Amino acid sequence: MFSRCEAGSSRLDAAGKAGDDLRTSKIDGGVDLQIPGRVTVRDLAQAAGVSLATVDRVLNGRPGVRPATIAKVEAAIARLGFRRDLTASMLARARDIGLAVIIPEGSNQFMNRLAEAAQAVGQQVRGERLRLDLLRIRALDPGALAGALDGLSPDIHDCAAIIAIDMAEVHAAVERAIGRGIRIITLVSDLPHSARHGFVGIDNVAAGRTAASLMGRFCRMGKVGLVAGSLDLRDHAERIAGFRAVADAEYPRLEIVGPVEGQDAFTATYEKTLALLRTHPGLMGVYNVGAGNAGMLTALAEMGMNHTVAVIAHELTGPTRAGLASGAVDAVIDQGPEAEIRAVCAMARRLVLGADAAPPERPLEIRIFLRDNLP
Repeated sequence: MFSRCEAGSSRLDAAGKAGDDLRTSKIDGGVDLQIPGRVTVRDLAQAAGVSLATVDRVLNGRPGVRPATIAKVEAAIARLGFRRDLTASMLARARDIGLAVIIPEGSNQFMNRLAEAAQAVGQQVRGERLRLDLLRIRALDPGALAGALDGLSPDIHDCAAIIAIDMAEVHAAVERAIGRGIRIITLVSDLPHSARHGFVGIDNVAAGRTAASLMGRFCRMGKVGLVAGSLDLRDHAERIAGFRAVADAEYPRLEIVGPVEGQDAFTATYEKTLALLRTHPGLMGVYNVGAGNAGMLTALAEMGMNHTVAVIAHELTGPTRAGLASGAVDAVIDQGPEAEIRAVCAMARRLVLGADAAPPERPLEIRIFLRDNLP
């Protein structure tokens, strides 16, 4: 975990006059407002008909402002073409941008790669006045995630990135954190029907569709088993939905069985995969949408099926890399942890300082690895 800077409250950007060129803009009631070449927060307050303190709260995402008032300020921002002076914004802040990244601990190797990326990127962005604090919690435990969110203070953290679990307890904790003025970013697994501010991750429906297109080419007919960590994880559910959509539409001779849920753990995934293989001895393919790949591969080897069944897995980790090299795994669909953490940092800057604080968001790449293109 990284060292914490002294907490403090954000202050208004310096309001300065820039040049004599004036623009005319209509404000509520049809009044003409003369705007200097550089629009300031004072101009925003006048155009929206609110106080400077209210504009400050809206710009910095702090609570205590009615939705109708926020809408008036945002309309004034759009109408006047307001752009924040990022250098002044950071100088005006009494502390760095605080970002908590909450990642499950345990045997999930992808989550461990993500945590390592958070540590590495966190070191690199220190000089950019962004402090990244890595917090590890129990995996697939909504209470642990809710507790971690409840423990965050807006005096220390402006934003939090979470691997979301789509359960009521987590939705409620997200709402409470946002109510305290913390911006919430979902990472890897989304929480789309919550009030979260943004999502960083691959298009998981597209990832599942990609897996189905590959599986349909590997085995044109027969039974294909699905293995998941937990269907309470939105990314796992979306991958399965994408897989089913393509399989049903384009490969009707594939019969999908499962999914079984292995909680992204070795033992549970091994046991659930073994039961799946014994129940369906003629299985032609297996698609694991989550982690626990070592357990799945152990079950396949124990049944003597590790080179006869088409296997598609997610994330290039030790077990999947070894599986590709040996031929036990046919394809791995991968997302880059470091790129995701960098995208989280960029989103945090935009949420705290405004849209111009970082380059525009770009879709994250879905990478496909076979034995022959292993890096």
